[in-house]
Amino acid sequence: MLSSERAGRIRGAGAPDDAARARWVLAEKASRVLSSPAGYPDEGRVVRLSVAVGPVDALGWLREQRSYPRMHWSGREGGAGISAVGIADLQTGGEPEDIDVLHKRLLESGDGDVRYYGGGRFDPGRVVDEEWEPFGAYSFVLPRFELHTGEEGATLVCNLVLPRDAARQEEVLDQIEGLRTPSGVPAGTLPEPLYRKDAPGREGWEGNVGRALAAFSEGGLGKVVLARRAEFGFGEDLDGILLAEELRDAAPDCFRFYVEPEEGVAFLGASPERLFRREGRSVRSEAVAGTRPRGVSSAEDEGLRDELLGSEKDRSEHGFVKVGIREALGPLCTGLEVESGVSEMKLASRRHLVSRVRGELREGVTDAEVLRALHPTPAVGGYPGGPALEGIRELEPFDRGWWAGPIGWVGADASEFAVGIRSGLIRGRTLALFSGAGIVPGSRAEEEWAEVEQKIGDFTGAFGLGNRAR
Repeated sequence: MLSSERAGRIRGAGAPDDAARARWVLAEKASRVLSSPAGYPDEGRVVRLSVAVGPVDALGWLREQRSYPRMHWSGREGGAGISAVGIADLQTGGEPEDIDVLHKRLLESGDGDVRYYGGGRFDPGRVVDEEWEPFGAYSFVLPRFELHTGEEGATLVCNLVLPRDAARQEEVLDQIEGLRTPSGVPAGTLPEPLYRKDAPGREGWEGNVGRALAAFSEGGLGKVVLARRAEFGFGEDLDGILLAEELRDAAPDCFRFYVEPEEGVAFLGASPERLFRREGRSVRSEAVAGTRPRGVSSAEDEGLRDELLGSEKDRSEHGFVKVGIREALGPLCTGLEVESGVSEMKLASRRHLVSRVRGELREGVTDAEVLRALHPTPAVGGYPGGPALEGIRELEPFDRGWWAGPIGWVGADASEFAVGIRSGLIRGRTLALFSGAGIVPGSRAEEEWAEVEQKIGDFTGAFGLGNRAR
């Protein structure tokens, strides 16, 4: 049971508000569990405690917390979202196989709602630039606290790992006591950008595309995705949560993510692209490639749609992605259905070609095997994968880090990963945006430059920077 002194501090003076009452209930539950950890296996079992809270904005709540890492995840279909802080358990490593270590803990928890959140680098084999060092190669966190929000309200969760956390009872209770509630004060606006640096610049980009086209003529490579890094500098530190809020409003039809491993360093984005979702043995993926903006008028919008659907170059690029996913998932499934045609994925500011994939995984196939087989898809790497990755390592003058890498969550009965595109990296006073274009035979450097520039413009526009960032 809680001491009267701690209970009084949590409740506060006078009648406690909903937030204080929720913290007190959660602390009471944690105190009882941590005081009687007997019967749990030595290697650890996850116990998930929860309490309903009043209406709370997930990102507003996240801004107030002072524990790290801080994370946010919201699925593409909208509705429910999760913000999370702190570490109850952590799994890091250099390869996707490390995800399999989580499954034993998840199965032992006996709670299908327990999830580890995280992601990994686009290319774990590449030398890590300093700016990406806080993120690791692969990192998955069981948060100490989660705030789940949806149409029916919010739920505050505390994850305990027993019997290990029994020795940390006071620390855990201090953490519960330290949870903060949103102040309701507006966060302010983003500062003006002072400079922009592009890597590669225009000349370097044209040279890279030219070398890719030469590789196509030599055979052995059908498509390669080349990326650019645009760094924006500001006169003050950026509020990462404010950027995440702007992105949430601008991209309601995307996977949204925010990972801040330490104060002032955050990777965030709004990706339209699912890498895969597993429910039991059922798995879903999708081939996404080719892009056009949305039109201002209905007539212009329909014209851009018809242009994309009829583009031979974009259909070729999309075809490589479809073949690559079929070749990756086929050996892992007892049955695989790949949509024969191609349709339009319509987003708030862009549209893409998409073909959906469904399959039934063979018995014993793990999330790590699916991840290793699919990532990187030809939508962000190229085809065939090996030669395309070699070309990216040779041509790109920067480390992609977690950009275009897998990001999502793992549970015992289900898992979901998005492709970490349409994203950027915050480090204090700088914001680095990454975007790429699929290069295939027939690509023109100036057109691919313009496509990447449009994608970067979509992103800066979502943050309210608009032409100020050009």
